[in-house]
Amino acid sequence: MMAPDFAKRILKVEESPTFALERKVNKLDAELEKEGKSVIRFGMGQPDFNTPLNIKNAGKKAIDENKTKYTESTGIKELKDAIVSKFKRDNKIYYEIDNILVGNGAKHVLDNVMRVFINPGDVVIIPKPFWVSYSQQVILSEGTPEFVNFKKDFKIDIEHFNYVVSKSDIAKGRGSGIAKLFILNSPNNPTGMVYTREELEEIGKICLEHNIHIIADEVYEKFLYGNLEHHSIASFSSELKSMTITVNAVSKTYAMTGWRIGYCGADSKIIKQMTKVQDQSASNPCTIAQWAALEALNGNQDSVEVMRKEYKKRRDYIYSRISSINGMECTLPEGAFYVFPKVSNFFRGKIKNSFDFADLLLEKANVAVVPGGAFGADEYIRISYATSIENIGEGLDRIEEFCSSSLF
Repeated sequence: MMAPDFAKRILKVEESPTFALERKVNKLDAELEKEGKSVIRFGMGQPDFNTPLNIKNAGKKAIDENKTKYTESTGIKELKDAIVSKFKRDNKIYYEIDNILVGNGAKHVLDNVMRVFINPGDVVIIPKPFWVSYSQQVILSEGTPEFVNFKKDFKIDIEHFNYVVSKSDIAKGRGSGIAKLFILNSPNNPTGMVYTREELEEIGKICLEHNIHIIADEVYEKFLYGNLEHHSIASFSSELKSMTITVNAVSKTYAMTGWRIGYCGADSKIIKQMTKVQDQSASNPCTIAQWAALEALNGNQDSVEVMRKEYKKRRDYIYSRISSINGMECTLPEGAFYVFPKVSNFFRGKIKNSFDFADLLLEKANVAVVPGGAFGADEYIRISYATSIENIGEGLDRIEEFCSSSLF
């Protein structure tokens, strides 16, 4: 029997390191359970809170009212209206209903954007460190990811950004390598870094000058700490609004990861092309989940603040603990629910990179973290603090013991 002749593009795509880690941890956990042990999971970026009761009840009500059939592929009118109101209320972005598309999670919406914009060889500019799926979605659409370096504070290196853009302009003159998109993620996964308005204005100016559309991934916008304020780049000017696709979801904000509802706001011409993709691929998002998402956006918002306060408490604790571990370096996260400590001081012997560090940590200490190399920053690891203080404490006890062991 001949081997399948797979498409070249799919053979270039890597599996998701977070989902791969979760599969590995599940297998290890099943083995450890027999010994009365378990893995401390710092891998998946998933709230440990349950979906709020009012949202769950809205989903149940939709089932009872037989709202279980197909809808318009890009979402029900009621949910789109709620998203229009949300963008106006929270982000000062004034969209109409034909500027809105609802998809099966933010990841699906992002994939739609890639398919609409990218021709083979087109460039998508991605600042490091980056969420693992950005680069792979570009490759899946036969584009070329171009990465921009980061400064010590994890913010974009503007000088290097200008260099990457200039390189693209030269390629454009040759008819190839056109920079089509720039991906902006604030608050950032994996670092928890948050851009100021001034920093966003500088990025926006460069993108406008070079006719590069911006994907603004804002799924963590509600989880900010201290006196920080979230700024949506599309709200700065009509020019930036027309060049920006603002992506969000109910997944993190309302602990609805499994409901799979993401959405975006963009110029109606962009939405029209994205609609064609969705019509011919996934069709409508889950109808029941859409009605639940409507309640999430329009209903009581107290649960969001409860989660934010708890995440802040965990952030402060985990930052303090990591900062006290000899050999680890850590920057205080400003948002989201991740910390991104530097572990390159432990790269010796068996450990040559972040993947080795994460593998050995899982094997010897039964703690699961995501290697920073998956995010384009190999000196680091990502730890999610979307888990209980008790788990964080136990996990950090194990990490501290691991880092002070004879292995180093």
